[in-house]
Amino acid sequence: MEVILAKSAGFCFGVKRAVDRVYEQIDAAARKAAEGNGTPKPIYTYGPIIHNEYVVNDLEKKGVRVLESEADLDALTEGTVIIRSHGVPGRIQEKIEKKGLECIDATCPFVKRIHNIVQKESLAGKKIVIIGNAGHPEVEGIMGWSATPAAVIESAEEAELFSPKEGEKLCVVSQTTFNYNKFQELVEIFQKKGYDISVVNTICNATEERQTEAKDIAAKVDAMIVIGGKHSSNTRKLYEICSRECACTCLIQTLDDLHLELPEAVRLVGITAGASTPNKLIEEVQNYVRINF
Repeated sequence: MEVILAKSAGFCFGVKRAVDRVYEQIDAAARKAAEGNGTPKPIYTYGPIIHNEYVVNDLEKKGVRVLESEADLDALTEGTVIIRSHGVPGRIQEKIEKKGLECIDATCPFVKRIHNIVQKESLAGKKIVIIGNAGHPEVEGIMGWSATPAAVIESAEEAELFSPKEGEKLCVVSQTTFNYNKFQELVEIFQKKGYDISVVNTICNATEERQTEAKDIAAKVDAMIVIGGKHSSNTRKLYEICSRECACTCLIQTLDDLHLELPEAVRLVGITAGASTPNKLIEEVQNYVRINF
């Protein structure tokens, strides 16, 4: 079986940076314990560090706990808190620091850029419009840096119904993993309505490249496999893009989820993976497909 593996598959810069930060803290704590320099402080991440259960479970085995809510944070009296790659609202970061906890900011730099834009533009009096998935932790974090209530728009229907106050200026940004073509579509709706808007395309370049490459591969293969966490926004978007190009597209988290029944006529299989998928998982799937199909 011939396999085409997307060059962009796997950890993006921001995810790798965040995961590395956590493992650095684990290693530092282990060294401290081995040297007898007191008891290492517990390590926490505010929310799962990335949207991949394999990685989160591995960190948990090494003693890293996930803070699932602000109430969990309120209960802490000591420890190191690592801010997830998706970022958090400004008030959460302030609370971590005010409680005297060690705060390590592993927010993706591309997400951090959006925080800075939103903070600046909202303080200048503009209404912030975030094009993205409501409820997604990255979007929740972005909203938390706006000085005024921000709006989240995900669909054309929501864009058509959106109605700012008369004379209100808008600043439009995007979730870093949002579909680029859909972003352009929603921006065009705002422009046709004649709103006073400034648009900042904050979709990560790696996301655009990954989506374009996945679409190209899916269009020429007989079957397509997308690997990634079930809660990963960018993985779901890859699956949606590939499904439109290749009817035989499946989404899996690990090799254990791969139950692909392929017709004998299938000769070419494509593989891509979300930005939170470790290379180890990608290699396992790639090798299995080559040997067993």
